[in-house]
Amino acid sequence: MDEASQNPEIRMDAEQLAREDVFTDSRIGTIRRLTPVTADGADDPSRPIQYVGSTQILTPAGPLPISFEIAAGSLQEAVDGFGDAAKAAVENTMEELKELQRQAASSIVVPKAGMDPGGLGGAGGMGGGKIHLP
Repeated sequence: MDEASQNPEIRMDAEQLAREDVFTDSRIGTIRRLTPVTADGADDPSRPIQYVGSTQILTPAGPLPISFEIAAGSLQEAVDGFGDAAKAAVENTMEELKELQRQAASSIVVPKAGMDPGGLGGAGGMGGGKIHLP
């Protein structure tokens, strides 16, 4: 590998800058309003304002942060749409978690390199009867 691929240049895109305003009800979550700006900090009306909501759900493993876009043309519309957007994001996250669990449960157990499944390593050649996960 060359040095450039090991140390990629970290650089902000001056064409994609936005000013961030954060609003919260101090109970359910926050809404971030991302207002596009030019490199000198002036509003850039050629790009749309974005609204991003965030909340968290409690899981057996602890709180799980959820972030989601809210389709809205104003802060009031974002506040009004927060609940539906959050519900959809939580449902999507839960489906993704279930899929990850299914994938983990169906993964194939493969012997580690150097083990001889047909040899005399005890417990069918699996190294003393221990299960080895990839």
